[in-house]
Amino acid sequence: MAYEKLELLIGGKWTAGTSGKTEPVLNPATEEVLGHVPHASAADLDAALEASREGFKVWRSMTALARQDIMEKAARLIEERKETYGENLTLEMGKPFAESKMELDFTVGVLRWYAEEGKRAYGRLVPARMPGMRQMVMKEPVGPVTAFVAWNFPGVNVIRKIAGALGAGCSIIIKASEETPSTCISIARCLQEAGLPDGVLNVVFGVPDEVSRHLLASPIPKKLSFTGSIPIGKHLQALAAETLKRCTMELGGHAPVMVFEDADIAKVAKMAAGAKFRNAGQVCISPTRFYVQESVVDHFADAFAAAAGEIRVGNGMDEGVGMGPLIGERRLGVMQSFVDDATSHGGELMLGGERVGNQGYFYAPTVLKNVPEDAMIMNEEPFGPVAPIASFKDFDDVVARANKLAFGLASYAFTQDGARAAALADQIDAGLLAVNSFVVSTPETPFGGVNESGYGSEGGTEGLDAFLRTKFVTEVGV
Repeated sequence: MAYEKLELLIGGKWTAGTSGKTEPVLNPATEEVLGHVPHASAADLDAALEASREGFKVWRSMTALARQDIMEKAARLIEERKETYGENLTLEMGKPFAESKMELDFTVGVLRWYAEEGKRAYGRLVPARMPGMRQMVMKEPVGPVTAFVAWNFPGVNVIRKIAGALGAGCSIIIKASEETPSTCISIARCLQEAGLPDGVLNVVFGVPDEVSRHLLASPIPKKLSFTGSIPIGKHLQALAAETLKRCTMELGGHAPVMVFEDADIAKVAKMAAGAKFRNAGQVCISPTRFYVQESVVDHFADAFAAAAGEIRVGNGMDEGVGMGPLIGERRLGVMQSFVDDATSHGGELMLGGERVGNQGYFYAPTVLKNVPEDAMIMNEEPFGPVAPIASFKDFDDVVARANKLAFGLASYAFTQDGARAAALADQIDAGLLAVNSFVVSTPETPFGGVNESGYGSEGGTEGLDAFLRTKFVTEVGV
């Protein structure tokens, strides 16, 4: 198959840009070069900014029903091309082909959700204090949007920004990851083919800090939406503050998993292994700190390690592969540093702990037991296939440890005690909590964290509201 042609989209035109600069896109499973993504020059970025301003005028003036029709047509095109787009996604990101197709299914779901929800951007009438007056609260699109996304979910990260903006009536400039650019380009081509007016969606690439500084310095974008690391999120928020842009920040996490002794340990362990090693652990909501009650910790650790040991590691396009490579060579050393630090603190290596092969960026599913709280992996997000297991005594002990970090994105708990589940919902300091499952994200539900995991929501009615602003209008009859 042919890998997607890598181009910029500016003002409805596909272009190689004017900078003359490109960078290679590598297949992390084979290290082969898939293509070269062009970098936007300052002039290209200025053109994208102006295009987004003009595109916004056109898009916001269309009815919500007309916008929904275009977005639905694009959703159908992505759906029809899922096999091709899924292969490209696997080639550039590494995840198993089956996972890529599931991601594209979610991508289509998000696009359809926002297309429909855009028709429900309701305002309200407020009873007036004086006769003859009408008081109206109106919702309107915030304006042109700029967005930056991480590489780990090339479809979902991108569509949450694009679909949210489009559903609300905003135009958008998006800089997808230079490491995984093809899926964003494919989505943009589908929207363009579906009839999206020129300038409503602009796609750019380049040196991340150079692009973000240029776009965020402009008064044209009225909102920033970002998915990525905490340090970069703070940096972008500071840049956005210069022009008081509204921000949505979906940043990193370090999700605790609390397994109580009344849970079905064998079942939970198998579920946990599947969730942990999905996308090689390169997931912001990945379960990453496993706290298991003392009486069942050995049982859980053995069952978890057994399930992890059955995962086949390899090229995501090969049949039967359950886990692909890490995104880049740099991540291999990071994984090893987490493992070495944990064992130096007394943690027991039960499985893995090493690179797999010498071609591609594969790291073995790794399980560590009896990992103390002062180990690096219990305090810093690993973002990879390394799972630390520790024991806890009682409810208060595990809640304190689950809440000890500055992160607050996803969290998980397993118990058959309804009162305990309710207490966890009240006391866990996170934006997302799943009890007896690992499902915390669907197109129709809000997704986002608290504390240093960011703020604002994507998905659900809350996600649409992030791209809307409120106007209050009073009218007196004459």
